[in-house]
Amino acid sequence: MIEQLPPGLILILGGLLLPLVPRSVRKIVLVLLPALGLAHAAVLPLGSSLAYTVFDYELVLYQVDALSRIFGIIFHIAALLTAVYTLHDDDPVQQVAGLTYSGAAIAAAFAGDLITLFVFWEATAITSVFLIWARRTERAYATGMRYLVVQVASGVLLLAGAILYFQQSGSLSIDPWLADGNQLRGMFAFDTLEQASAAQLLILASFGIKAAFPLLHSWLQDAYPEATVGGTVWLSAFTTKLAIYALARCFAGTELLIPIGALMTAFPIFYAVIENDLRKVLAYSLNNQLGYMVVGVGIGTQLAINGAASHAFAHILYKGLLFMGMGAVLYRAGTVKGSELGGLWRQMPYTTVFTSIGAAAISAFPLFSGFVSKSMILTAAADGHYTVTFLVLLFASAGVFHHSGIKIPYFAFFAHDSGRKVKEAPRNMLVAMGVASALCIGIGVWYEPLYALLPFDMDVIGWIPYDATHVVTQLQLLLYSAAAFIFLQKMGWYPPELKSTNVDVEWVYRKGGKRLAVQAGRAVDAAYLGAREVVFATAWRVVHQVKVWHSPTGLLGEPWPIGAAAIAAATVLVLALGLGWSG
Repeated sequence: MIEQLPPGLILILGGLLLPLVPRSVRKIVLVLLPALGLAHAAVLPLGSSLAYTVFDYELVLYQVDALSRIFGIIFHIAALLTAVYTLHDDDPVQQVAGLTYSGAAIAAAFAGDLITLFVFWEATAITSVFLIWARRTERAYATGMRYLVVQVASGVLLLAGAILYFQQSGSLSIDPWLADGNQLRGMFAFDTLEQASAAQLLILASFGIKAAFPLLHSWLQDAYPEATVGGTVWLSAFTTKLAIYALARCFAGTELLIPIGALMTAFPIFYAVIENDLRKVLAYSLNNQLGYMVVGVGIGTQLAINGAASHAFAHILYKGLLFMGMGAVLYRAGTVKGSELGGLWRQMPYTTVFTSIGAAAISAFPLFSGFVSKSMILTAAADGHYTVTFLVLLFASAGVFHHSGIKIPYFAFFAHDSGRKVKEAPRNMLVAMGVASALCIGIGVWYEPLYALLPFDMDVIGWIPYDATHVVTQLQLLLYSAAAFIFLQKMGWYPPELKSTNVDVEWVYRKGGKRLAVQAGRAVDAAYLGAREVVFATAWRVVHQVKVWHSPTGLLGEPWPIGAAAIAAATVLVLALGLGWSG
C-alpha cells in the first residue's frame, strides 16, 4: 500500500488540509508531516516505481534510485527543520505554502517522466511565491510577481522542450545515465552547442533559470531577502537544489556546464563582499555554492556526481542554518543590515554559536560538512585536468570564507557595538539551529552514512576525504584567506558596510524593462487614439453622406420618374435571375 503513495504527496495533501486542523494541534501536525514523509521516503526500496497510462501516455509518478533518494531524504530533513524553526509564527499562509512547496520539490525529484516533472516543477513556483507575499508589504508583492514570472517561464521552457523531445523520440520517460567506464552522460547531454537540439537547449535553459546560471541568477538575490523570516529558510532549500538534481539527472557529462559553474562560483564573491544586507550576502553565497555543484555535474565522473550530490546535501543544511541565524537576528533586531548590527553576541550567544558553525561548514573547515563534500568536486576537477577551473574553484573557496565564513558572523555579532538590546531567539528557532549545527558537525566527523547514500560506491572509487593533501591544502587556503581579511580590515581597505543598493542584472528588467513597457504602452495608446479618430471620422462622413442621399432633395429622397424606376427594377430582376441560374 505504501508503495502506491508517491513521495511528497503526504506534504502536499497535508499542507492543503492544514487550515482545517484545529489550531491547538496544528503545530504538531506541521512537524509530524515532514517526519512521516521522511519515514516514507526512507523505506521505499531502490528500483521501485509507480506508473499510470493517461491518454496513451505513460506517466511515471515516481521512480526510486540512489540519486532521487538522497535528494528526497535531505528535502524532507530540510522541511522538518524549517517547520520546527517557524513554530513561533502561527501564519497559516506560510505553513501551507511551506509544506506544499517542499512536497512539490520532493515529488519532482522522484518524477520518472518529463510531464510529471513539469507539473511539480510549476507547483514549486506557484506555492513558493506565497512565502514572499506572506510578508504582506507592497515591496514583497512586487518582488513576488517578478519571482513568479521568472519561475513560470522556467516551467514553460521545460514543457516546450518536453513536447519537442516527444515529437523526436516518442518518449517522455527520464532515462538513466549512460556509463562509459567512470564517465557518465545524462539523457540530454551534448558535446557542443551545434550538436544540441532545440529540445535539449530549451530544457537546459529551464534548468538553468532555477539553478541561477549567470545572467539568469538575479531573481534569487531579488526574491530571497524579501521573503519572511521563515520563508527565506524554506526557499533556500528547494528550488535551486531541485535544479541541481535535474541537471545531474539529465545533463551529467555536459562540459558546457563546467565554465558556467566556474563563473557561478566566482562572480558572486564581489557582490557579496560589498553587500550590506546580510541575507542578500547569503543569497550571493548560495549562488557561489551552486557553482561547485554545476561544475561537478559538468565533469560527470562518478566522483564528481557524488561530489555534487553530497555538496547539495551538506549545502542545504549549512545554508539553511545561516539563513536561520540571520532570520533570528531579523526577528529580534528588526534588521539584517551589516551597517546597523554588531555586538549581538552578548544578547544572542546561542544564535552566535550556531551561525558560526554554519559559517565554518560553508567555509569547508575540516571536521565540518562542507569539507567532506566540496573536496570531492575539487579533486574531480584536478583529476580531469581542468586546471583553470580548479584554480577558479580555489579562489572561490577563499572568497566564500571571506563573505560567509567571516563577514556574516563578524558584522552581525561582533564588529562595532550597535547598542541594540535584544532577546535571544525563540526556543523553537534554537532547537532547529541546534539540530542543523549537530548535523553539520556530525557529517564532517562521521561522513560514512552520507557517503552510503551517494549514487556510486565510495570504496570502489577509492576516495578518502581526510588525507594529508586535502587537509593541509584547505587549512592553508583558510589561513591565508583569514590573514587577508585581517590585513584589509586593519589597513582600512576592506569595503565598509554602507547603506547602499548594488546594481545587478535584475535592474535591466526592473528599470530598463519598466521604462520599455511604459514607452510601449504610450505608443499603443497613441496608436489606439489615432485609429479611433480615423474610424470615428470615417463613420461620421458615411453617416453624413447617407443622410444627404435620403434628404428630401437627395438622390434617394425625391420620387423617381416611372422610366428610371422601371429600369432599376429590371436591372435587379436580371441580376437575381443571373445569380439563380449560376447557382
